Amino acid sequence: MKRGRSDMDIRPWLRPALSGKELVRHDALQQRRTDEQGLRQFLQQIAKSHPAPESVAFLCIGTDRSTGDALGPLTGDLLRRQGWARVHGTLEAPCDASRLGEVVESLRSEHTVIAIDACLGLARSVGAYLVDEGPLAPAMALGTSLPPVGHYSIAGVVGVLGPRPYASLQSASLHRVMQMAAAIADSIEQAWAPEEPASSHTATYPGGDRE
Repeated sequence: MKRGRSDMDIRPWLRPALSGKELVRHDALQQRRTDEQGLRQFLQQIAKSHPAPESVAFLCIGTDRSTGDALGPLTGDLLRRQGWARVHGTLEAPCDASRLGEVVESLRSEHTVIAIDACLGLARSVGAYLVDEGPLAPAMALGTSLPPVGHYSIAGVVGVLGPRPYASLQSASLHRVMQMAAAIADSIEQAWAPEEPASSHTATYPGGDRE
C-alpha cells in the first residue's frame, strides 16, 4: 500500500467498478477520515438522497475468524437485529474473500449499496472511520485484489498498518471493534429514523456497552 501525505496510507484504494452495477468511481481525495459525529452526518446525507429503507442494501465485508476483520460481520448482525432486510455479511454467514464475488453478483441494481469494511492505518487514526461517496476495494492492505464494491463506503480503522497486516488484524482490540460496529449500526438506524430518540435504539453486544 502506498504512503503519502495525510492518511493516504490507510485508504482502501478505489478503482473503477468492474461489474455492471453502475458503481461510480470517485477520486480518492474525496474519501475522508472522520469521527463518530462525522459518520452520523455522512449517513444522514445518504438517507436524504435515498429515504426509503427498502431501497438500501448493506454489504458488510469481513470474517468471523479475525478480530479486526470482524467489524463488517459484527455490524451486519446488529443491522439484522434492528430489522434491516437487505444485509449481506453476518457472523453466521460472513461476506469474506471467498464469497464476495457471489454476493456482489446477487445484489439488485436498483438498490443503493453501502459497503462496510475494516482497514488498518496510522496509530493516531485507530478508531476513526474513512467514508466516501464511492466504492472501496476490500483487503488492499493485505495485498489481495478484490472487486471494488458499494455506491457508498465506510471503512473502520481497527489497527495499525505495519509489516505484518494479518497479525495487526488478529491483535486488534475486540472491545474497540465491537464499539465501532455498534457506532456504525446506531448511526445507520438514526439516519433513517431521525424522529426516534437516539437512546431508544442503541446497538450493543453483551460486554461491549458503548461509553
